[in-house]
Amino acid sequence: MQRKLMLKLIEWKKKADHMPLIVYGARQVGKTWLLDTFGKENFEDAVYVNFETDSKIAYSFAENINPQFLLNALETYYRKRIYPERTLIIFDEIQACEKALTSLKYFCEQAPEYMIIAAGSLLGVAVNREKYSFPVGKVEMLTLYPLDFEEFLWANGFEKLAAEIRTSYDTNTPLPEALHSLALEQYKNYLIIGGMPGAVNAYLKERRLMDAINIQNIIQNSYIADMSKYATPGETTRIMACFNSIPAQLAKDNRKFQYKVVQAGGSATMFGTSIDWLTAAGVVMKCHKIEHGMMPPAVYQDLSSFKLYMGDVGLLTLKSRISPYSILSDINETLFVGSIAENYVAQALKTNGYALYYWESKNRAEVDFVVQQDMDIIPIEVKSGTHTRSRSLTVYISRYKPSFAIRLSAKNFGFDNGIKSVPLYAAFCL
Repeated sequence: MQRKLMLKLIEWKKKADHMPLIVYGARQVGKTWLLDTFGKENFEDAVYVNFETDSKIAYSFAENINPQFLLNALETYYRKRIYPERTLIIFDEIQACEKALTSLKYFCEQAPEYMIIAAGSLLGVAVNREKYSFPVGKVEMLTLYPLDFEEFLWANGFEKLAAEIRTSYDTNTPLPEALHSLALEQYKNYLIIGGMPGAVNAYLKERRLMDAINIQNIIQNSYIADMSKYATPGETTRIMACFNSIPAQLAKDNRKFQYKVVQAGGSATMFGTSIDWLTAAGVVMKCHKIEHGMMPPAVYQDLSSFKLYMGDVGLLTLKSRISPYSILSDINETLFVGSIAENYVAQALKTNGYALYYWESKNRAEVDFVVQQDMDIIPIEVKSGTHTRSRSLTVYISRYKPSFAIRLSAKNFGFDNGIKSVPLYAAFCL
């Protein structure tokens, strides 16, 4: 698989003044594979340390986190010479060893010539800090997300199709109808398979959707296991309740998260920490409401009003129990297909580095997403089919007069009356 983050890893390696790097990510997004591949392709050798499976080496970090001591311990334990600049040191599952995370500060200060990348789950690094501090200002950080749709196309052998989509996006030129239909077909597959590497790999072996779904079930169970691992029994119950409510939250006409959907009488006091937990784990994405389409959006957000999306659209499709057939066909027998499309766009925006916001005006008009581009706030409307009329988008344009607006739908590329029409499969271009 080609992963876009590989280019950022190569840039990090080329820096003259690099600090240790931490690659964050939810469970099963491919961190270990990415770092292993990076080491093999860009270094003479690599020393791979997994703190979950090899607890013996963790004793050395408990004893002393002086870089020279640790380098000697690693060389002795793994029987490999570690050379500055030439050997990549990989600390995997670093959340399992607090002092290993703290040691990165001293590698930065005392041994910056050594190349170290740590990988860990977002949740473990965020909440598993009991005794030792996080090396603030002494590490660089990157986040790995599930494969976006462009990476999915690459994995399926459609590199040229992905390139044509980017060209059409840049020029507002419609794709030839045959390519448009092919891209929509692959997009629908992606809504079912999602971007978790294990699910994509399972599908690629025999091109059977059920193989991907079987892996998704395993991944979802690993998330549930993490809930028990990093939370108390009472917290786990509340986290699971919030997690299980997401399909119902997104099925409502008003997709704003409502605590009463989780449990009758539910409140922010009862479930707020649980939502923070799911967000920290990378399991969900939070999209805050803003009431004014003005710069900067962060100061106009309503922290009490938000939507929750799944971190991977394939896992939402699995969890909602919607029939894959209703996604693959043009029948769209359920309105929830629209919620899945919206989740897909949220994932694409998050992967591209955007903070997630939606706009609402006193419950009378709502735009699915707004993003900051330079000094402008661009509204983005999402439609799962080809029916694209939207009063809310018209209201927003009339009120705030953005330089242009974006409408994502099943229609081909185009530009009319200040609205850039973008097919759903091209969300990765945003």
